Amino acid sequence: MKEEYKILINEAIKKVIKSVRLVKSSLENLAPYDPTKEYTDKELESYDALTSRFERAYEISIKFFRIYEKYQFAESSDTIRDLLNRMEKLDLITSAEQWIEMRDLRNRIVHDYLLAEIKKAYDLIMFDYAKELIRLEEKIKKLEIK
Repeated sequence: MKEEYKILINEAIKKVIKSVRLVKSSLENLAPYDPTKEYTDKELESYDALTSRFERAYEISIKFFRIYEKYQFAESSDTIRDLLNRMEKLDLITSAEQWIEMRDLRNRIVHDYLLAEIKKAYDLIMFDYAKELIRLEEKIKKLEIK
């Protein structure tokens, strides 16, 4: 059973790394969103790509956490908060609370509740949450799965 989890974890790590790489790619040469500017559809594509890639990186990271938790503890948390608290204790994430906030933003993006908060959302992704995803990427690259 442990060998199966090693394979699953290693595959999940590859997916997290790839998804974070795409977030980083979206951030290259992307200026902070200016709510006073009238963006063309083409200009908005970069921001749309960033949010889509952020959502995907978040979801893939959560899937990795679930596999890694099962491997480490031979059980699954009942709630996302418990899962994130465990990942924080394992020092894979900076703060469970930040990941809950990331989840909330992800949910608002998915359900289009952001119109009044769009600049705030882009800023959070660009300046806070992307950094956290990059930190996770760096930490999981160093994991030794035994």
